[in-house]
Amino acid sequence: MEAGEKPPRKTGFAHFLAAAGYSLGGLRRLARESAFRQEVLFILCLLVAFLALGASLAEIAGLLALGLVLVAVEALNTALEVLVDHLSPGWSQWAKEAKDLGSLAVACVIGAVVLYAGIVLIF
Repeated sequence: MEAGEKPPRKTGFAHFLAAAGYSLGGLRRLARESAFRQEVLFILCLLVAFLALGASLAEIAGLLALGLVLVAVEALNTALEVLVDHLSPGWSQWAKEAKDLGSLAVACVIGAVVLYAGIVLIF
């Protein structure tokens, strides 16, 4: 295979294993982000509070589902930031706006988590 040539596409179970490997690579990259580590700690603290206050299994599942959504949106935000930094090494208005929008997406999911946790823990 020549430099820059796309490798052949995997199919079947090999595709599944390759996709799992790519996902683990993404998780390793995401783990380098302090925001991701803080968000995981936030969800774990809420999980402890849910367990301590006797939340139902469905309520705990809801928290974990929102936690996974938060991880997914943080991963997309990080991917966006990596691409923007590559395309615009210096400061630019469009790069700032792209990063601001990614940050807003993460903030919206955090807001949803806080709202959900508040409803479950208070009522």
